[in-house]
Amino acid sequence: MSESNLDKILTIAGKPGLFRMVAHTRTGVIATSLSDQKKIVTNNSQQVNILSEIRVFGLKDEIPISDVFERMYQLEKGHPARIKPKASREELESYFFEVFHDYDEDRVYASDIKKIIQWYNLLLDSNELEFDLPKEEKPFETGRV
Repeated sequence: MSESNLDKILTIAGKPGLFRMVAHTRTGVIATSLSDQKKIVTNNSQQVNILSEIRVFGLKDEIPISDVFERMYQLEKGHPARIKPKASREELESYFFEVFHDYDEDRVYASDIKKIIQWYNLLLDSNELEFDLPKEEKPFETGRV
């Protein structure tokens, strides 16, 4: 998946979930919720972030959130996250370490991990994630096909 797939997916401060941008206006954006398809109109005073521009702090580098989603997709084999966003801080951090073993524990909080898991599951449910799963090696079989 390229980051461009997330170029029209937004977070809106004060609003739960993710939104797909429908149109850009002089005073904000018109978007629809990925969870319930309700339309929302923002104004310039509301903070709106494009998902493709969000980065996650690593010990060495910041990585695009699309890379985190791809790692989750690979780990979960295309299924929803096995951990619930309301899990304990320790469980969230342990899970996220499996996803991104080099994340900066001092700057990525449990609340951030919770949000990333929620976003991943929402994007998966909305068919917004398109990653390839690694092909499992099949043993060589003799005989007719």
